Amino acid sequence: MAEKNKNRLPHLLVRDTATTSLYTRPKLNVRVPGLNLPERNRAQHAERLIMQIEQAQEQEANIIQEQKAFGLEVGNGIYLSFESEASFDLKFGSLEFQSSGIELCSIKQLGEKLMATVFVPEGKLAYFLKKITQYRDEETIPRSPDKLTKPKNKDLVESISAIKLAALRELWMDDAELFPQGNEIIWWEVWLRHSDVVDYENFLRQHAPQLEMTVSEEAIHFLDRTVLLVHGTKEQMTRSINLLGSIAEVRGAKETAEFFTGMGRAEQKNWIDNALARLKVAPDDAPRVCLLDTGLNEQHPLLQSVADPADMHSYNKAAWGTDDRFGHGTPMAGLAVYGDLTVALAHNGPIELTHRLESVKIIPAPSDHNDKRLYGAITRESIGRVEINPNRQRVYCMAVTTPDDRDRGRPSSWSATVDALASGYEDEQSRLIILSAGNTDSAQRHHYPDSSLTDEVHDPGQAWNALTVGGYTEKVWLDTTRYPGWQPIAPAGDLSPSSCTSMEWVKNWPIKPDIVMEAGNMAISPHDGTADYIDDALQLLSTGHQFALGKSLISFGDTSAAAALAARLAAMVLGQYPDYWPETVRALIVHSAQWTEALKSRFNPLADTGSLPPVIALLRLRCPQHGRFVLEHPKRLDVDCSG
Repeated sequence: MAEKNKNRLPHLLVRDTATTSLYTRPKLNVRVPGLNLPERNRAQHAERLIMQIEQAQEQEANIIQEQKAFGLEVGNGIYLSFESEASFDLKFGSLEFQSSGIELCSIKQLGEKLMATVFVPEGKLAYFLKKITQYRDEETIPRSPDKLTKPKNKDLVESISAIKLAALRELWMDDAELFPQGNEIIWWEVWLRHSDVVDYENFLRQHAPQLEMTVSEEAIHFLDRTVLLVHGTKEQMTRSINLLGSIAEVRGAKETAEFFTGMGRAEQKNWIDNALARLKVAPDDAPRVCLLDTGLNEQHPLLQSVADPADMHSYNKAAWGTDDRFGHGTPMAGLAVYGDLTVALAHNGPIELTHRLESVKIIPAPSDHNDKRLYGAITRESIGRVEINPNRQRVYCMAVTTPDDRDRGRPSSWSATVDALASGYEDEQSRLIILSAGNTDSAQRHHYPDSSLTDEVHDPGQAWNALTVGGYTEKVWLDTTRYPGWQPIAPAGDLSPSSCTSMEWVKNWPIKPDIVMEAGNMAISPHDGTADYIDDALQLLSTGHQFALGKSLISFGDTSAAAALAARLAAMVLGQYPDYWPETVRALIVHSAQWTEALKSRFNPLADTGSLPPVIALLRLRCPQHGRFVLEHPKRLDVDCSG
C-alpha cells in the first residue's frame, strides 16, 4: 500500500449530478460522527499499552546512562511514536499536553496507518500511564440517566495500536526511501523545537564538535521553530538524547543552484548525462509550451529531445534568426520543461516529461525596448507564426514586459491585444497566455517590501484574460562563510524581491498577479545595505544559452522564472486533461492555490492598510502561491481571486 500511495491520482470529475431543491434550515444539535475505532478487549488492550509505556521508561533510563558514560549532558526527554490500526483513526489531538511540556511534533501516513510523534519531557511518561489506567479501571459519569457509561479516555486509548520509543527515522519528514543508510554522511535540515528554558540552537552549536558534526552558520528563526543545517551521520545525530529531544523534524537538506553552477564544465556534463539516462520524453502529440522571448538554443543537451528545429520561429528571422544570443529564452525553456533543475538533477528517479517546446523570437534582447515597436502587433503576428500548425495544444508564455508605469492597470494596446488573443474575440479561438508580472527596479530592492508594493505590474500584465504570474520565494539559504554578514532579503514563503504588484492600481482595474511561483531571492550587503545577487543558492537552476562555449547549467530567477514555472504547470494540466478549455486550465491553476503563512501574516485583517480593505490589500500584494496542481498534491483555496 505504501508504494501505491506514492502515485499521483487524477481529480475526480463528477458530472450531471446537480438537482434543484428548496432550502431547509438544518436542525440544531446534529451529532457529529465519532472516530472510526477498532473493537478492543478493554483489559488486554490496556495492559499491552501499559507494558509498552514501561518498556519506554526502561529504555529512557538506559539511554540516560549511556549519555553519562559518553560525557554528554542529560535531562531533556524522549520521543514516543503512537500508531493507529490500519484503516482506523488516531485521536492525535489528545496526545499533546502543553502544560507538562508534552508536544505533538509530527503526524505521518504510513501506508494505511497513522503515526504521531510526541515529545515527552523526562519524568512525564506517567501522564500516559494515567490515561491508560483510567481507561482500564474507571468509567465516565453520564450526563443524563438514560446514557450509558463508558471507559474514561476511550477514544484516545482505543485509537492507539502501539506505543514505542521513537528514533530519528520517526522524525524524518521526507520520503522514507530517502532516509540515509548505514554510515552515510549527509546534510540534515534540522527543525529545532522552541523552549523558554533551553536555547536548543546554542546547545547544538556547543556540542556539535564533541559529536563530530558540523553546523551551518546560518539559521532561520520562526515563532516556534529554528531551522539549520547539520552535517553528519544518523548515529551522530542520535548520540545525544538532549540533541534528539530538541528536534521537532528532520529532512534532507535541499540542493541549490550554487552546487551545480560551481562545477566545472566536465562535471556538469556528467550530471546532465545522468539525467538524460533517466529521461522519458513526451510524445510528439503532447502539449507545447510556446515561448515568446529572445529565441531558443534548442541544441542544448537537455532541450534537444523536446525542441524540434522546425518549431523555432522568429518575428524577424532574416535580421534576428531564431537563436538565443542574450541568454533569456534558453533558461526560460529549461524551467518550462523541467522546473528548477536542482530537483531533477539531485534525485535519481525517472524524469517523465509531459510536454514539448516551441519558440518565437519576438525581441533580440530585453534592451531592445529602447527601439519602440507596437508590441501588441508583434505578439499577434508571432502567435500566428506557430499556429500554422493549428492542431497542437499550446500554452503561450511571455516574460517580455515594458517597465514604465503609465498604465496603472488601465488597458494598453498591448494588453488589449493579449486580451483579444486569449479570449478568442477576433477568431473565436481561446488561448492560455501566461505573462510575467514584471520585475521591480533592482536598484531599489533594498527597500523591500516597499519596493514591491509601489512598483506596479508591467504592461501587458494588466490583461484581464491572461494568467499573470508574480514571484514568491522559499530560497533563503546562503553561504555565510563566503558572505559573512549578508542576509536574504525575503523571508521563506514571502513575496520575492523581484515581484511587482497592483497595490497602486485603483479598484476599477484587475487584481494582479493571479498566482505566484518561485522567483528566487537576493541578499542585503552588511557594508552598504544594498541588494545583490551574490549567491546562486538564492536562485533557480536552468539551461544556459552558451552551453557550447561555457557551462551548460546556470542560475536564473525573477518573475521570468516564475512565469516559466507557471507555463510548465499549465502544460502538465493540459497533458492530464487534454480536452479542457484554456479558460478551464487557467481557473484550475488559480483556484488550486493557497496562501503561504508569510503572506497571510503580512496583512493583519485588523491592521490599517490605508485606503484598501485588508483582504483586497492582500490580494493586490499578490494572489496565492501555486498549488502544485494535479501531479503534485492539489491544494484548495477558499478565496476567489480571479479578478
